[in-house]
Amino acid sequence: MPFYRLQHMQQNLGIPLPASTQWEIVEEAAELIRPARDELIRQAAQGEVLHNDDTSMKVLALRRAIAEEDGERTGIFTSGVVSTAEGRKIALFFTGRQHAGENLAEVLKRRAAELPMPIQMSDALSRNAPKPIKLLVAHCLAHGRRLFVKITPNFPEPCRHVLESLGEVYHQDGVARERGLSRVERLHHHQQYSKPVMDDLYQWLEAQLKENIVEPNSGLGKAIAYMLRHWQALTLFLREPGAPLDNNLVERALKKAILHRRNSLFYKTLNGADVGDLYMSLIHSCELNDVNPFDYLTELQRHAEELAAKPADWMPWNHRATLERSLSKA
Repeated sequence: MPFYRLQHMQQNLGIPLPASTQWEIVEEAAELIRPARDELIRQAAQGEVLHNDDTSMKVLALRRAIAEEDGERTGIFTSGVVSTAEGRKIALFFTGRQHAGENLAEVLKRRAAELPMPIQMSDALSRNAPKPIKLLVAHCLAHGRRLFVKITPNFPEPCRHVLESLGEVYHQDGVARERGLSRVERLHHHQQYSKPVMDDLYQWLEAQLKENIVEPNSGLGKAIAYMLRHWQALTLFLREPGAPLDNNLVERALKKAILHRRNSLFYKTLNGADVGDLYMSLIHSCELNDVNPFDYLTELQRHAEELAAKPADWMPWNHRATLERSLSKA
């Protein structure tokens, strides 16, 4: 909720709290808890799978006219990165002129050299690729699926065939999740049940264009061409343990930034955006790990000195254990 709305609400309650005062309180607290966000970035870099994407954002201090005069990129974005490893999820947000791929590359600079190559999940936009870092690239199957959903009214039968095939793959992924299969067991499950479905689908898609059944420039032709062009990345889940089917995890995370954009409309400065990204990263990481964000942020401020000394002990998933240890020593 933007500060000016809170200011009016506080005024109506008879306890005035100007927007400027609210900002000062939030900014001061952000400096105390910043080590937790920095540690989240470090740990996210060690992840097994890293999802990334971005959405547009507005920062008043980054005026478009000045950027055009200086020959700089005019777009402003909030990038979302969600890293998963060992059942934990870390959400990170970065606002500025950099695309999602560039922000992911900055995160991966902190990755330990001895770790294997991680999986990067995104849609097929080139700006999501963290150049020049080499990764196991997976593309979003849900993104390809949505292309057929959009054109279903115009091509009902062909689209039904594609959607039913992809529906079977998602069903098998749900079965693997319900059974609690390990990464390797899930891979074998998909290879047994999903690979025949995807092989048949590939042959069908290829035949539609090769045999001139579908006009290449039609909506259906373009949707088929997209699937065929990115087939290897769309089917990484059939070859690599732990490869996800889609990028929905980060798309849901970016709804946080989109909701903020709708409520507040903009950030005033890059510093304000950085503070907003810090809180959003900590809060959504708590939500992804079933931790109460309010309690977590409160404990970080109460134990700011301990946090600064050992930030790894104050992550959303282990801060309770750290508190219990400190109480037992006392």
